[in-house]
Amino acid sequence: MTDGERTGAVGGAVAAGGMSVELPLWKAISYFRVLALCYALLRYLNSYLDFLHPVAGWIFLGTLTLWTLASTRAFAGPQRCTWYVLGTDLTLAVTGIVMSGLTDDPVRISHGAPTLPTIWAAGTVLGFAGKGGWRWAAAAGTVIGVANILGHGGPTGDNIHNIMLLMVAGCAIGYVIELARASEATLTRALQVEAATRERERLSRDIHDGVLQVLALVQRHGAELAARPAEGAAAGGRPGGDADFAELGRLAGEQERALRALMTGGPIPAQRPQERGAGEPQDLTALLRPYADERITLSAPGGPVLLPAGAAGELAAAVGAAVDNVRRHAGERARAWILVEDEPQAVTVSIRDDGPGFAPGRLGEAERAGRLGVSQSIRGRLLDLGGTAELYSAPGEGVEVELRVPRKGSDDRSADD
Repeated sequence: MTDGERTGAVGGAVAAGGMSVELPLWKAISYFRVLALCYALLRYLNSYLDFLHPVAGWIFLGTLTLWTLASTRAFAGPQRCTWYVLGTDLTLAVTGIVMSGLTDDPVRISHGAPTLPTIWAAGTVLGFAGKGGWRWAAAAGTVIGVANILGHGGPTGDNIHNIMLLMVAGCAIGYVIELARASEATLTRALQVEAATRERERLSRDIHDGVLQVLALVQRHGAELAARPAEGAAAGGRPGGDADFAELGRLAGEQERALRALMTGGPIPAQRPQERGAGEPQDLTALLRPYADERITLSAPGGPVLLPAGAAGELAAAVGAAVDNVRRHAGERARAWILVEDEPQAVTVSIRDDGPGFAPGRLGEAERAGRLGVSQSIRGRLLDLGGTAELYSAPGEGVEVELRVPRKGSDDRSADD
């Protein structure tokens, strides 16, 4: 990425509301130019009677004052500070240095008298450093150094010393700004990857909670209907209908596998804006009541358990995913209990069943196989909410899922996140 491309990328991030590391440096450069102008005016006011042509010096400093004040806003950032502005700045700095050699007394110049712009010329080099990096700062410093040597005193010790200081300061600032831009570009890419990953996880949860479960149901019942011709005919089948049921089940299975492959490693669909985490409070208990039936018991406080609507919906969806796992994997006779705990710092929901449980490592195998119900629909949702999801199980001892969401403003987040 070139310096110009990095400048544009950083500018876009700043325009989008991001905080740029280099903006304080630009502000410092802008302040430096104004202070340096004041210093140049005071120096000239104290010594203009010693000049051979003092009126010419005042004309130059008046022009320099007008330009500095007019270009102060331009030095607020790399977008406003165009190359035209910097070129004009450099022209004024060189003009002031050359005029110093023509209007000042040669004796004063030989004794190390400063130029008309004095340290104001350093602001020009710093502007080139901020715009184009250390190489452009070195180029601007070289032009000003040559102007000092040819137009004001020659290659004296003072001139060489001042030029070296100018080059070192300009190149150092330019290098720091280049590093800041590279760091911001890396951070921007990392945030984009994180956002894409979060969107993939959200899509995976939505697909798991809806499409995959429907496809699995169609596949299972399609195979059952194909194996029971009488029931298929009683349901309104037609000749050849059993083969149709079998084909439907086969196609549903293929689509389920394709979707699982997409969830685990396929291309990310186009993202779309959405609003999440609405701030209006909602009763979590009301969202969990539909999950209770003859096999699943819900225990909750007597009053409403209020959470922001977005957080309550996501937590209820995670509970629904856990309940669905109970119904699918714990067996037809297994029972489950949902316990809601409303605490000042957090809301905790526990889902426990008396099913067969599972062996250690089973969740990792399921995730590698593309079955992301726990990792995405449960843990992924809680991670997005800033909470935690813990699963406890052993063969023959059932499964317990503990979901914990901290309330807003609470720092009650587990280290196991």
